[in-house]
Amino acid sequence: MLFDVTFTFNRMPLMVQHRAVDLAKRKNLQECLFPTGSHQRSNLPTDGLRLYDQKLENNHEQFRAIKQIVSGISRPAPYLIFGPPGTGKTVTLVEAIKQVLKNLPECHILSCAPSNSAADLICERLMKHVDKKDIYRIMASSRDFRFVPESIKPCCNWNSSTQAYEYPTKNKLMEYKVIITTLVTAGRLVSAQFPPGHFSHVFIDESGHAVEPECVTAIAGILDVMKGGQLILAGDPQQLGPVLRSPFAIKHGLGMSLLERLMTQNPLYGKSSGSYNPQFVTKLLLNYRSHPDILNVPNELFYEKELQAKADELITHAYCNWEKLPKKNFPIIFHHVLGKDEREGNSPSFFNVHEIEVLVNYLHSLLETQGKKGIAKISPKEIGIIAPYRKQVEKIRRAIDQEFKAVTDIKDLKIGSVEEFQGQERKVILISTVRSSPNYVKFDEDFGLGFLKNPKRFNVSITRAKALLIMIGNAVILRKDPNWARFLNYCSDKGGYSGLRADYLEDLDETELTELFETLNVNEPEPRKLYCKLLL
Repeated sequence: MLFDVTFTFNRMPLMVQHRAVDLAKRKNLQECLFPTGSHQRSNLPTDGLRLYDQKLENNHEQFRAIKQIVSGISRPAPYLIFGPPGTGKTVTLVEAIKQVLKNLPECHILSCAPSNSAADLICERLMKHVDKKDIYRIMASSRDFRFVPESIKPCCNWNSSTQAYEYPTKNKLMEYKVIITTLVTAGRLVSAQFPPGHFSHVFIDESGHAVEPECVTAIAGILDVMKGGQLILAGDPQQLGPVLRSPFAIKHGLGMSLLERLMTQNPLYGKSSGSYNPQFVTKLLLNYRSHPDILNVPNELFYEKELQAKADELITHAYCNWEKLPKKNFPIIFHHVLGKDEREGNSPSFFNVHEIEVLVNYLHSLLETQGKKGIAKISPKEIGIIAPYRKQVEKIRRAIDQEFKAVTDIKDLKIGSVEEFQGQERKVILISTVRSSPNYVKFDEDFGLGFLKNPKRFNVSITRAKALLIMIGNAVILRKDPNWARFLNYCSDKGGYSGLRADYLEDLDETELTELFETLNVNEPEPRKLYCKLLL
């Protein structure tokens, strides 16, 4: 029996973005997309601003960003919130929306994000202080309603009677003070012929993760910056940018977000005399997530050593005395493994069995020692496992489901790629880097896979952990990347290095390493003599 199989995809997002780019040419968005700072507008006073979340008043950078947004000081140029990991970027953006609503009674706000999960989070947080009748969360008809958070269902466009999404008339939508959508779904407002200028403010969270035409979709035909409209972008140009597969798109710059382009190519948003111009951008500096030692390397490599660790020590120091730490009070482990890259015949993705074995052993120790010897208790939902290849993610999930059948809620332990963990945090993070053969390093680089030669993926992966970071990988291979080399040296200097001794291998050239990896099978019942020699 013969079958004719055709693969198709939804072209609508691309069509909406093309329309947005065309509209941008005609809608006088020059000072929004390519700002010069030459069209200053009068600012609104912000004296006596009282925040809903009063803790933010003690954070100079967060409070300043909120006041600058309310005052409209950057108009018609966008205002940027540069939010490194764990600095409260979304908290700041949500508070700014609340303050605009409170202090500017005539405002209408469009709040967008690249993903449904990010848009849902904004909606959830706004609902705590904003009347539900003033908020409307528009979702695309393609979204499975079963995965919509229960808390935001009263504010969304689901009709429980018809069991389908509905799309109100333009006049009805214009009654809401805040409309929340994904960036692409914002294009529906243009299709509905919303009058340009109806929205006084457009907020885009996680803007560094969107291709620039996606951001333009939420602006072109919607926001009139020359008549007082304001665009606010929040994100981090040092974290993962847009996910692209097309070499043509990458070559022509689609991999650079609007946020990153402004911060790297527009002088208004660059550093001058060691600091950013607060009229246009605020960099958040206080990290409320990680142990200082976990923050150290990314702070040095990506954030000019400006971040300050301010998280609750009851959380961040919870594993400083864990018995498996090579060095007490240093909650980072790099476990060097001489594993083997493998692929199955039906899949191009890689996995590394030996790294999975080591990872499972650490997880056993973690769950067995919790609540003992002064170590905090931990539930599976507080643990995250990151791997760069889909097949490794699948193999880890299978191994954990098999090994930890008796553990309640083990399904809550998230296992995923770096991209799936962007914007998330866990008390404990375990990372399997997989790559163990020099033969595939160039392959990864050419196709944008793995951790090597990708500083942003490296940065995101090591900044998810609050209290304990366990890295499992081949130090010899990873050391070829300058960022990994710095991290490995840091672990070695601080006493956090474990597993095989890499110093025996570092004098070998690539040919010798390749021959070694091809002949050495570390998973044999009786490892070869060289493998035994390398053990600590």
